[in-house]
Amino acid sequence: MLRQFKDYIDRQHLLPDGRQVLLAVSGGRDSVALTDLMRRAALPFAIAHCNFHLRNAESDRDQDFVRRLAASLNVPFHTVDFDTRSYAADHHESIEEAARHLRYDYFADLCAAHGYPCVVTAHHRDDSIETLFLNLLRGTGLHGLHGIRPHSSLITHHSSLTIVRPMLCFSRADIDRYVADHGLDYVDDSTNFESDARRNALRLRVLPLLRELYPSFDVTLQADIDRFADAGEVYDRYVADLRARLVAEEPSRLPTHHSPLITIQLQDLPEPRATLLYELLRPYGFNADSAAAILAKPLRTGSCHRSPSHEAVVDRGRLVVAPLVSPVAPTISIEELPTDSSLIIHHSSLAITVDADLLRQPLTLRTWRAGDRFCPFGMKQSRLVSDFLKDSKLSLIEKRHVYVLIDAEGHIVWLVGLRADNRFRVTAATRRTLRLTCA
Repeated sequence: MLRQFKDYIDRQHLLPDGRQVLLAVSGGRDSVALTDLMRRAALPFAIAHCNFHLRNAESDRDQDFVRRLAASLNVPFHTVDFDTRSYAADHHESIEEAARHLRYDYFADLCAAHGYPCVVTAHHRDDSIETLFLNLLRGTGLHGLHGIRPHSSLITHHSSLTIVRPMLCFSRADIDRYVADHGLDYVDDSTNFESDARRNALRLRVLPLLRELYPSFDVTLQADIDRFADAGEVYDRYVADLRARLVAEEPSRLPTHHSPLITIQLQDLPEPRATLLYELLRPYGFNADSAAAILAKPLRTGSCHRSPSHEAVVDRGRLVVAPLVSPVAPTISIEELPTDSSLIIHHSSLAITVDADLLRQPLTLRTWRAGDRFCPFGMKQSRLVSDFLKDSKLSLIEKRHVYVLIDAEGHIVWLVGLRADNRFRVTAATRRTLRLTCA
């Protein structure tokens, strides 16, 4: 088994030569077997253990066991205590999701602080098969059929983390035999033998029946997982090429809206459109139903869809995507300029000059409203602000961040960041000039 372990690491290029890596060790038989194989293979490592405090005395027992294991091997040991239930409640997550986020955030921090190139976990072939079935039943699509891959990257709340899994070449039965043959001590997690969790129900009830019906079940499924992964790579390359052609990041045309805009050219999207749009939108938190809903009706400018983190608006044949942020009022500063007939008065997107005697202070700032009118600089007739914004080709997302500066009589002085009002322009008759600056 040691030779198989080393060959798998070499074949998959999992561990950097000579560098100390971080082992995630729970104290159970899988992670203990991993630790022993790493030791026998003479691969340098440190050990990390998370105490989630979910199983009362058992959690502290496991932490003490792993601490003693690290001491017996004379390797660096890192441990942390989490109030997992409170974290889950505060972040509206399940206990399983909370533990996953806490665990991988901690590992990422350790890798960054100590220079570990990756974290090594004890996931094995049975875990990968269980994951495939769970993903299949949840409806995660092709990516879910990969099972667990030997090498992956994860973006945590703090940084990125590289995860390697050198035990995927072994079954749970292989590991059980290895632990027994070498007389390794380990601790049992009592929740592994409860069938109320979906994964444990699958592990204890469903998969044993399939193995009884199909003796080569594990080998066949692992071969299928590898083929799904290969197909996924081809698919991902196609999606990456499509993303390069149809997706762009561009600054907002509104200077006061600082979030970048992601644009997707919907009219050039090939078939199967809903599936491919989902792939383009997936990094922004949208699901397959959202992609289908966007395409379900004729593309109507202004239709809006939201994910937990982003909003997407159809805008003249393209989709504009931006982070969900509340409008933030800009800061307006007022400066009286010295009287100077040679002074050149001009407007920019973030500053205008006005005739101080034509407006009534104080000035107030608010978001624009339906029915607002102003006289755009350089024009003699008033216009609806809504019509001006439409002609400016701002997306619905950008329009939500448009502010107007109003004088004491309710007249719009400035459509901030876009156009001054012509009624307050500086002329040859102007005696006092104000510069209004947006920041």
